[in-house]
Amino acid sequence: MVIHKKTRLTPLQRQEIYQAYHTDKKKVAELAREYHVSRPTIYKILARGRQRDFMIHRSTNKRFRCLQYGIKRLARIEAQLEAQRKQEAKRYNKDYPGQMMHGDTKRLPLLEGQKRTDPREYLFVAIDDCSRELYAAILPDKTQYAARTFLQQVLDECPYTIEHYYTDNGKEYQGDPRHHAFMLLCAEHGIEQCFTRVRTTRTNGKAERVIRTIMELWHEKTHFIIRLKIILT
Repeated sequence: MVIHKKTRLTPLQRQEIYQAYHTDKKKVAELAREYHVSRPTIYKILARGRQRDFMIHRSTNKRFRCLQYGIKRLARIEAQLEAQRKQEAKRYNKDYPGQMMHGDTKRLPLLEGQKRTDPREYLFVAIDDCSRELYAAILPDKTQYAARTFLQQVLDECPYTIEHYYTDNGKEYQGDPRHHAFMLLCAEHGIEQCFTRVRTTRTNGKAERVIRTIMELWHEKTHFIIRLKIILT
């Protein structure tokens, strides 16, 4: 016997409901709560019970038993899941390389054998928003002059014109435009500077993610930074 997919009561339970209603004088609402079904279901069982019919009837909904309907429903669910995955994987990109370059700076962890009082080095990164082309360098500090040195390296190596440079509000990236080394270099090459909102680093997520990946590698491999310095220099 094909049983409806939403059937919750056996024939014996249906008979118990009929007897409880007529013999024990239980109310419909009470029976619905006891058997965890709706009141219309109880009324239907009572109506069929007057004809001594307590059997489970085949579903009148032929669609749910139809193989073709099942295949169509499965295809629709798969399409919905695919659309959801595509939406989750959708990335925000600029239209062409050089339209915006994301930059950031990170103080490197101590190397093996270093003391806390030893000078710390800094990792500078720049990643193109469209092509995801990455530039990086390790410099002894993060002053405006170090930022200028790194930007000059990016300009020398980058095959396309950089229109915007997006960074946080660190002192190495902004200051008095008349004397700030990094800002003067940007102005010299016609690069418009853009800055994140204060305490909102997620708006510079591409550069933040690159640095996060490098830091994860640092914790996994003890000498990663040493090898990175060799590659970058």
